[in-house]
Amino acid sequence: MSKKVLFIFGTRPEAIKLIPLIQEFRKHPQNFETRICVTAQHRDLLDQVLNFFDVIPDYDLNIMQSGQTLFHSTTNILIHVQKVLEEYAPNLIVVQGDTTTAMVGALAAYYYKIPVAHIEAGLRSHDIYSPFPEEVNRRIIAVVAKWHFAPTTLAQENLLQENIKENIFVVGNTGIDALFLCLDIIEKKQLSYEKFFNKINFQKKLILLTAHRRENFGQPLKKICEAVKHIAFAYPDINIVYPVHPNPNVKKCVFELLDGIENVYLIEPLDYPQLVWLMNKSYIILTDSGGIQEEAPALQKPVLVLREKTERMESILSGNAKLVGSDKDIIIQEVERLMNEKHYYQQMTQNQYLYGDGKSSCKIVNIIHSFS
Repeated sequence: MSKKVLFIFGTRPEAIKLIPLIQEFRKHPQNFETRICVTAQHRDLLDQVLNFFDVIPDYDLNIMQSGQTLFHSTTNILIHVQKVLEEYAPNLIVVQGDTTTAMVGALAAYYYKIPVAHIEAGLRSHDIYSPFPEEVNRRIIAVVAKWHFAPTTLAQENLLQENIKENIFVVGNTGIDALFLCLDIIEKKQLSYEKFFNKINFQKKLILLTAHRRENFGQPLKKICEAVKHIAFAYPDINIVYPVHPNPNVKKCVFELLDGIENVYLIEPLDYPQLVWLMNKSYIILTDSGGIQEEAPALQKPVLVLREKTERMESILSGNAKLVGSDKDIIIQEVERLMNEKHYYQQMTQNQYLYGDGKSSCKIVNIIHSFS
C-alpha cells in the first residue's frame, strides 16, 4: 500500500526547493501517493513558480491578505490546514525551510501525530531575532520533525548540538536541484530572456543587487544604497541591476537614492527563471537573500552578503561569500577588490558544490522509502 504524502508550502522559495522533490516522489506512484497543499502566504510570487514548473496544487488555501501580520498568518494557516489533514489523512507531511507556513504545517502535523520530514533542516544563525521570525520557526520544526534532511554537515552539527540525534541525513539542498532544472529549461529560451532584458548591455560587467529583508529596512538599506551609488559613479563601465521589492519600506528608499543614475537599473521584481538567468550573467552578486547565497556558488559567482549574520555559514567559511552587512565602506572595499584583483575573484568562485550536486531529491526519496 502506498504512503500518503502531503507537501505544505506557501512562498516562492519553498516552492522552488520542493518542486524537484515532488517530481521525484511522483516517479514512484507504487510507493507514494503525493498531494500538494499551498497556503499562498505569498500569492503572486508563489504562482510564478507553480506556473513555470507546471504544478497544480491539490489544496489551495489562499490565505494571503493585504497587511497580514504574523498573528493573522499563523492562526489562519493553522485553521485551514486542519481541514486538509482531516480530509486527506496523510501518513507523512513534508515542509521546507523556515517560513510561517512551514512552522505551522509542522505544528498541525504534530497535533495529529503525523510524522514530519523537514527539508533544509539544521540552519541556524543562533540569534532568535535575526532572521525574524525564521530562526525560531526552524527551531520549532526541528523539535517536532521525525526526518531531518540537512543540506550540509554544518547544519547536521547544529542539530546534534540541540540534542537532536536521530534520523539526520546530509543530502545537500534541493534548491540546487531546482537551479539545475531551471537552467536546463531557460537554456532553450535564451532569445526570449535577451529580449526581456534588452535595455541592459551585457557586454559590460554586471553587478546584481537584491535587498529586501526586514532587518535592512531604514538606515541599513540607506547605507547599502549609498554604497551602490558610490560604486556606480566609480565604475561607469559596469551595470548594476536591482530588482526592487514592492514593499514601501524598500521601494521608497531605493528610488530616492538610486533612481536616475545612468548605469543603475531599477527594475520590477523578477520571477524565478528570470532571476536565475540574470544571476548566471552576473559578475558579482550583492544580496541579503538566503537562497541566492546557496545558488551563487553553484553558478560560480562571488557573493557579498548584505546581512550582519547568516545561517548559511558554509559559503562564508569556504570563501565563496563574505558578510559585509550594511557597512558602506566595507561594501565598496569588497566590490573594488573583486573588480581589481583577479586572484581574489577566483578564490571566491572555486567551490561550486557547497550545497549539493543536484541529486538531493533522489536521495531524500530513497531514504524515506527505505525506512517505510
